[in-house]
Amino acid sequence: MPGWLPRAMVMALALYGCFQLGSWAFDQLIGLLTNILIAFFLALAIEPAVSRMAGRGIRRGLATFVVFLGVLIAGAGFVVLLGSMLAGQIVDMVEDLPQYLDSVINWGNRTFRTDLSRVEVQDSLLHSDWLQKYVQNSATGVLDISTTVLGGLFRLLTIFLFSFYFAADGPRLRRALCSVLPPARQAEVLRAWEIAVDKTGGYLYSRGLMALISGAAHYVLLEILGVPYAPALAVWVGLVSQFIPTIGTYLAGALPMLIAFTVDPWYALWVLGFVVVYQQFENYVLQPKLTSRTVDIHPAVAFGSVVAGTALMGAVGALIAIPAIATLQAFLGAYVKRYAVTDDPRMHGAHRWSRAEPVLTRFRRAIGEGRERDR
Repeated sequence: MPGWLPRAMVMALALYGCFQLGSWAFDQLIGLLTNILIAFFLALAIEPAVSRMAGRGIRRGLATFVVFLGVLIAGAGFVVLLGSMLAGQIVDMVEDLPQYLDSVINWGNRTFRTDLSRVEVQDSLLHSDWLQKYVQNSATGVLDISTTVLGGLFRLLTIFLFSFYFAADGPRLRRALCSVLPPARQAEVLRAWEIAVDKTGGYLYSRGLMALISGAAHYVLLEILGVPYAPALAVWVGLVSQFIPTIGTYLAGALPMLIAFTVDPWYALWVLGFVVVYQQFENYVLQPKLTSRTVDIHPAVAFGSVVAGTALMGAVGALIAIPAIATLQAFLGAYVKRYAVTDDPRMHGAHRWSRAEPVLTRFRRAIGEGRERDR
């Protein structure tokens, strides 16, 4: 047996053991790493506001606290508005449930020539095995729901704590990172950090402005139609359509359409038409002007980045995919050397030979060019 074989086997086993240990540790820490990544992008988003307040003499920790307090107040206000709207709608639906049930029973009696009554339907539902099983499953699922809610609150607290430390100790963190790098690498790291702050903050601020415009436009429509809870629905449409990628527009428009349908079915069609028209206005007029200086990426690249981010990290990846790709594109654009584009008709989509030119003429010209090259 060669002398190096036992050492190679021991090294291979050690590498395999390290790989398995690393995989296990990564699987255990994937939740924490995801929270840290979200916190980092959130800290980048509020970095301009914190730096501006710190530049005016306010302590950086206090400035970060003020910014986070504003974010929490805005989020709590949104939750309160949405909760009041849902609670009011649930109360109205419970009060109108007998009327809806009577109309459905009357329609069924006329259509299928039956003789049902609301009392019979209610008794059959209350004494059905399906309802009893559903109540039992709901009772046993209360603990799971409570655990999920507490886990979500703990995760939200973890994200806010990490993002607070990243934003408050941003300069110290940059100094600690640059202290282990040579001067040339330090400049690149600082440049990448600056680009990330600009792109992430610009993306969120432009989205916030578009959410404000979208919410105001939909509020005017809902007020004209007389749809209840117009302010809460406008806030819902503005935030969901802008901060949930790809499917946010459909989720945002579905709720006001449903509420408008309870008032008048034609109002739901008006809301649908307005959502479609406004979406086209936003895609082709509003969004290019607001995001051309902040997140200047091609729509196909943006869509592909959202799909890739969703496949890798779910909803979190979809949310941070666009600012991450914009940051990478801007950073690479500063180091990629570009050349002047040659003046060729094919660059504009035209063929080298004109279609009106005869085939024989093209053949003769090709032969002549070949002879000149041979000379």
